[in-house]
Amino acid sequence: MSVFFVYMGDYYHAEDIAFQALNSDDTVTVTETESGWLFNGASDDDLLIFYSGAKVEEEAYAPLLHRIAESGTDAYLVKMPFHFAMFGINSADDIINGTDYKNYYIGGHSLGGAMAAVYASDNGEKLSGLVMLAAYPTKELNSDLIEITVLGSNDTVVSLEKIEEGKKYQTDNAVEYVIKGGNHALFGNYGEQKGDGTAMITGEDQQGQTVRFITDVISEKNKII
Repeated sequence: MSVFFVYMGDYYHAEDIAFQALNSDDTVTVTETESGWLFNGASDDDLLIFYSGAKVEEEAYAPLLHRIAESGTDAYLVKMPFHFAMFGINSADDIINGTDYKNYYIGGHSLGGAMAAVYASDNGEKLSGLVMLAAYPTKELNSDLIEITVLGSNDTVVSLEKIEEGKKYQTDNAVEYVIKGGNHALFGNYGEQKGDGTAMITGEDQQGQTVRFITDVISEKNKII
């Protein structure tokens, strides 16, 4: 087996609790497709297309996206080749072309967020906004996009220097929220991540704050259009 496949075969696995969030309930219908999982809640207007972190099993983000859908923004968790968003940067195209929402948001965690930002840079006319969890843009963005960044104060994986550098690309509608006591891994449910700081809050709390901030910003945006 080549070194590439050995490297790609070593990834963070979703915790058992994450798979429970792939089940439909009274408020969210979860449908698996060839492209990923659609979390269909009450919204007919807004869809967040989400790219997972590098070498993280996609299902690890099901609890977060289920809660986002419950809160008023439908979500689509994208399956990535080798669990690596850099091999599927344009995956959002098929989802946008295959659904009918008024507003599309692209987002992701860590490298997934960075790759979502690359997609947003090249396809700004298709999108209403960009959502980055512990991530930053590396290219110019459409100035009209809503740009949402969420960070954990105890995250020692993402580079704060790179976060600051990325602000030179930020849009006219950029907002940032820092979760006190949060770290890198707790945006998903895949256990501890190598090199990460110690969280002082629970994953449920970190994800809850993340959901509230994202959905509040999208809700406020919808009030003024």
